[in-house]
Amino acid sequence: MFSRATAQLFRQMVRHNTTDTSLILERSVNRVQLLGRVGQDPVMRQVDGRNPVTIFSMATNEMWRSGDGESSHTGSDVSQKTTWHRISVFKPGLRDVAYQFVKKGSRVLVEGKLDYGEYVDKNNVRRQATTIIADNIIFLSDNIRDRV
Repeated sequence: MFSRATAQLFRQMVRHNTTDTSLILERSVNRVQLLGRVGQDPVMRQVDGRNPVTIFSMATNEMWRSGDGESSHTGSDVSQKTTWHRISVFKPGLRDVAYQFVKKGSRVLVEGKLDYGEYVDKNNVRRQATTIIADNIIFLSDNIRDRV
């Protein structure tokens, strides 16, 4: 019959020449993992009769050595950047656990996907927002793990 290379070439030609969307859809990945500390206690919101959402902020830190890489006795050659992330939890069971057990200062690992959107602030200015839609939260602080 056909060799493997011929079969792959045929599939590529079919994808390129067809209008059937089921054949031209490709797999893609939108996956995020964040390890850091919670910046504020979560809040639960419900907008326009939609399902409720638990929202909290989370900080991740990036550290690097500046200069020639030699360590100094004072440690002043280490720089740090903190990035803040908005975490939204829609999944019903996880949403409730996050609301109840996530606390300011907790160390957590959040897994989910990136979502980009817009909102209008209180001054009627349109703003863009990046949100992590969490589908898993792993509690790493000892006091939190004991309660879950």
